[in-house]
Amino acid sequence: MIEKIRSESMDLLFEAILTLESVEDCYKFFDDLCTSIELKSFAQRLHVAKLLDEHRVYNSIVTETGASTATISRVNRSLKDGNDGYLLVFNRLKENGGLK
Repeated sequence: MIEKIRSESMDLLFEAILTLESVEDCYKFFDDLCTSIELKSFAQRLHVAKLLDEHRVYNSIVTETGASTATISRVNRSLKDGNDGYLLVFNRLKENGGLK
């Protein structure tokens, strides 16, 4: 999948994200870049991934996040068969004391 999205524009996006230095910087940039619905969707998927990583059951995740079972299944597939991007982020957050 990575090769399907790789492009000069995508590189620019990721390089721009890497310049952000604080949560406040992220709020400013992503508020300009995305709609609130898009951002809420990203946040919801990350929350779902965190709960799946904690071995929570679907019903509990639906209740806590409001995510559909289709979204939960998609995130679960990414956790199991993806590029380990969620796990990379979770491990780094734990190292930095940002994930409980």
